[in-house]
Amino acid sequence: MTLRSPDATADLAVAIGACLAPGECLLLDGPIGTGKTHFARHLIKSLLLENEDVPSPTFTLVQTYDTRAGDLWHADLYRLSALDEIEELGLSDAFDSAICLVEWPAKLGPLAPESALTIRFRLDDTAEESRQVELQWSDAKWGRKLEMLQNV
Repeated sequence: MTLRSPDATADLAVAIGACLAPGECLLLDGPIGTGKTHFARHLIKSLLLENEDVPSPTFTLVQTYDTRAGDLWHADLYRLSALDEIEELGLSDAFDSAICLVEWPAKLGPLAPESALTIRFRLDDTAEESRQVELQWSDAKWGRKLEMLQNV
């Protein structure tokens, strides 16, 4: 799908956020500058109980939030170099009990949840602010949950 502006990316994030529940994971994949953090920030803000700053977890690695949908973990794994670092963060346990948004999911290797929804972002050569986004999943629940995206 083509997202023609940052606002369209934010709208997609809010729409997907509305259908998330604890134990579900979004793997946000794509090069630097393609909109992963912008997407995550808008999804998180749409679920917060109270308005708060939503910083990128590039240096903290993980930010956690109490949302109306349950606990939410936003992880940026760019700086990690080994699987045991992921275990130390507690991310594996969070996959079972929290909504998880993971940037740079390739770093998860075999720890990536099989039931996750992968959202791949890439630049679109047709317009400066436009992005191409691909949604991929193997768990049938995502097909049902994402039917509403036809209206986004």
